[in-house]
Amino acid sequence: MALTSTAIRNAKPKAKPYKLADEKGLFLLVQPSGGMLWRFKFRVDGRDEQGNPKKVERKLGLGTYPDVSLKDARALRDDARTLLAKGIDPAEKKRRDAHIAKVSAANSFAAVARTYIDKCKREGRADATVTKQEWLLKLVERAIGQRPIAEIEPFEMLEAVRKYETTGRTEAAHRAIQFSSQVFRFAIANQLAKSDPTRDLRGALTSHKAKHHAAILEPKKAGELLRAMDGYEGSPITKIALQLSALVFVRPGELRQAEWSEIDVDAAVWRIPPDKMKGRMEHVVPLSTQSLALLEQARSLTGDGRYVFPSIRTYTRPMSENTINAALRRLGYSGDEMTAHGFRAMASTLLNESGRWSPDAIERALAHKDKDAVRAAYHRGAHWQERVDMAQWWGDHLETLRKGADIIPLRERARG
Repeated sequence: MALTSTAIRNAKPKAKPYKLADEKGLFLLVQPSGGMLWRFKFRVDGRDEQGNPKKVERKLGLGTYPDVSLKDARALRDDARTLLAKGIDPAEKKRRDAHIAKVSAANSFAAVARTYIDKCKREGRADATVTKQEWLLKLVERAIGQRPIAEIEPFEMLEAVRKYETTGRTEAAHRAIQFSSQVFRFAIANQLAKSDPTRDLRGALTSHKAKHHAAILEPKKAGELLRAMDGYEGSPITKIALQLSALVFVRPGELRQAEWSEIDVDAAVWRIPPDKMKGRMEHVVPLSTQSLALLEQARSLTGDGRYVFPSIRTYTRPMSENTINAALRRLGYSGDEMTAHGFRAMASTLLNESGRWSPDAIERALAHKDKDAVRAAYHRGAHWQERVDMAQWWGDHLETLRKGADIIPLRERARG
C-alpha cells in the first residue's frame, strides 16, 4: 500500500526505529529521536562468501523528511531505478559523485593557485614576485576562486577580469589573465585540469599600452633633482636612500632590502643575492667613493641592525616600498615626473649618451638578464673593470650635475 502524506504527519517516534513503506523499494525510517529518513532498498549483482553470484541488498539514502517531500522522494527513487535499469549501482554512483565533489572542492582555483604560489616560494622567487602573485589571485578569487579548476570555462575567466577592463584598469586585467594562465598550466602538469581556458581569450581584452616609469632624462633637470635631494628635510636614512638610488641605480626593491652583510667596504662592492634579484642571479654592484661615503653615513644610523634601510617602525623589516616615491613627492616631483624606478632610466640614458661605455657594460650594471646563458656568463666577467670605472665616473658626473656646472653635450665632452 502506497504511503500518504497524512500517514507521515501522524507518525510518532517509538523506542526503536521503524519503517513506513511506500512502493518499489521506497520507505521512510522513523527514528526514536523523531527524525525521518528516506531510504531506497534495491538489489544488485554480487557474490556470496564462496564467490558465487548472488543478489545483494543495498540501501540508498534520499534525504530527510520534510526537507525532501514524499513526491520528491519518489522522484529520486525513480531516478535510482533508471540507473539500475542501465546496470549502474545508484549507491555507488552517489559515493563516487560525493568523492568527486570533495576532490573538486580541494582543487578549486584558489587552492591550486595557492599551491602554485607556495611552489614559487620554494623555488626562491623574489618576495616582490610572490606578493604580486598573491595580489593577482585576489583580483579573480571572488569570481572563480571556489570553482573547481577543471570546470572553469573561458567565459568565466573573461567575466572575472572584465570589470577591471571596463573601469580602465586594463593592465590589471591582462596581468590577472597571465597569472591565471600560469595556474592553469601548473594544474595541467599535475593532472588537475585538462586545458587552459585563457588560451581562447587572446584579443578579447582591450590592448594595454605599457606605461614606462616616469624619469628625468635631461642633464640639467637631473642636476636640479640632485640638489633638491640634498635639501631633503625628512628622515636622514630616507635622504641617504634617495641619494644612493641615483648612484647605484638598482631596482627599488633591491635597494630597500639591502643588508649590511652584503656590503664589502674593503672590496668596494655590494653583492645582492639571487633570491632578491628579478633575474634570479647574483648581482655585484661596484661602489664608487660617493656610494661608500653614503653607506658610511648610513652605518652610523642603522649599522647595528640587519638592514641598511630599515622600516621606520621596526628594524626587523626593510624600508617600505613607497618610501622613496613618497620622498620624491615631498620634494615636489609628481608621479608623472620622477619615480624611484626612474633613477635606472636616468642612469641608462645618460650613460649611453656619454658615448664612453659599452652598451653591454651598461646592461650588466642594470642587471638586465641576457637570454643567452653562455653569452651572459662571458659578459659578466668581461665587463667588470669597465663597470668599476663606469661607477666612479658616474659618481663624479653626478657631482658635476649637482653643482650646476655648464652642461655641454656628453658626446662632445667624450671626444674632448
